[in-house]
Amino acid sequence: MTTVLIVDDQPLQRYGFRMLLDSVPGTDVVGEAAHGAEAVRRAAQLRPDVVLMDIRMPGMDGIEATRRIVATGARSRVLVLTTFDLDEYVHAALRAGASGFLLKDARPDELLAGIRAVAGGDAVIAPALTRRLLDEFARYGSAPTDDPRVDRLTEREREILVAIGKGWTNGEIAARLVLSESTVKTHVGRVLAKTGARDRVQAVIFAYDLGLARPSVR
Repeated sequence: MTTVLIVDDQPLQRYGFRMLLDSVPGTDVVGEAAHGAEAVRRAAQLRPDVVLMDIRMPGMDGIEATRRIVATGARSRVLVLTTFDLDEYVHAALRAGASGFLLKDARPDELLAGIRAVAGGDAVIAPALTRRLLDEFARYGSAPTDDPRVDRLTEREREILVAIGKGWTNGEIAARLVLSESTVKTHVGRVLAKTGARDRVQAVIFAYDLGLARPSVR
């Protein structure tokens, strides 16, 4: 059973998400919150698997709430819901430790798949946001720095990290590097372990900080 905390300042939005999630076996909405401060409190009390987090809310916004929830080290993972007009917040939410991003108008099956992926320890980014997200990260990302964690990676693992930074899926990595998807999955796991990345999204941050990845030219 995947437990979910819904955070949104719009009652109708919360109601819609609850109706959807309550209708699906295997998900359980354990609570709701109308703003960031309440989200932090309720996440600590309820310890949900996934916090479905809005960004723009009165008082403490979703970015600061995400940062505080992640900083506790609790098991709860944050899946941010955004819209194209909130692109400027995506980079900050990544830095705060969000494990995924979906658009608010995502299809029900996309939302449910995203929740399951994040609950299972993976990361998810809406396809329509991936390009814009990476562009935003490149625009504001840190200058390349040396990091001893890179030295722990084998040559193949470094290739995998670069590919992750480019936003490639496991299937795309397998096709381009001529590997099986199971082998790619093993390499990705090792990259995350050696770099200390919480998930695939955090590995993207790591790759960009080191200057190992930049969005390809359109």
